[in-house]
Amino acid sequence: MESAARAQPAQSQPAKSQPAQSQPALSRRHEAGAGSARGMLLTLLGEFVLPDEGAAWTSAVLAVFERMGVAEKATRQALMRTSNAGWLSAEKVGRRTRWLLSPAATRLLTEGARRIYSFGPPQAWDGQWVLVQVRIPETDRRARHVVRTRLAWAGFGSLGPGLWISPHVAREQEAMRVLREARVAEDAHVFVARRTGLSDTREMVADAWDLPEIEAEYERFVAEFRAPSVPADVLLRQLELVHAWRRFPALDPALPRELLPPRWTGTSAAELFFDRHDRWLGDARREWKRLNSED
Repeated sequence: MESAARAQPAQSQPAKSQPAQSQPALSRRHEAGAGSARGMLLTLLGEFVLPDEGAAWTSAVLAVFERMGVAEKATRQALMRTSNAGWLSAEKVGRRTRWLLSPAATRLLTEGARRIYSFGPPQAWDGQWVLVQVRIPETDRRARHVVRTRLAWAGFGSLGPGLWISPHVAREQEAMRVLREARVAEDAHVFVARRTGLSDTREMVADAWDLPEIEAEYERFVAEFRAPSVPADVLLRQLELVHAWRRFPALDPALPRELLPPRWTGTSAAELFFDRHDRWLGDARREWKRLNSED
């Protein structure tokens, strides 16, 4: 995953469960960096396997996870479950096994890379909002779940039952797609409009998103990775860095600067991430290639 593109995506609200993909059948929670061997395996696949011809030997994966203190059994289980979910296929080469990314996994990991490396607040905002109003019966739990989790993933905040907002006008079509997939489009309305009052805009933002909690997560990230020294195990540290950062597109709605508190820690956290990532990337990939060589 290269760190070239850094555009302006809309991101999601914290503390929301995320919807599962039909294929590969792995939850958004793991995409957001859940603390598990399987979640870390996704980070490894996206950071090192995807750019390296989409293939990894079992021995290389075991070696990396051993450095993290993960037992061999847990690593093999993570590989098998990820394969069963449609992300990997196994190829036998003599007595060895090589894992290949599926086409669907390649697409999703590429999209995940775009989200991670383009993540950040918009450079400019025209003051327009997307508003979604939808009526869903209490009995239709599936539709309520789809709308709640998918809109949150797209960066919408909730102002109450059935009312969602986002400052990212480009997400209008995604909101419509969510409503259609939840089969509630006939009972929904989508608007693009400017806010004219009456209460304070920042109070509205505080109601829709938990910014203090998001900032606390950023502060923990900065505390973890602020040390400027070159790590002893650069591959392991690069994995930890990306694994920690990939949570933020699922936590932070990437609000325009006008809507953020002063001295927003997310700005310095992003600068720290890109600095450390770019500084360590070359050595980390060389070490991965060494571990993943056929010899």
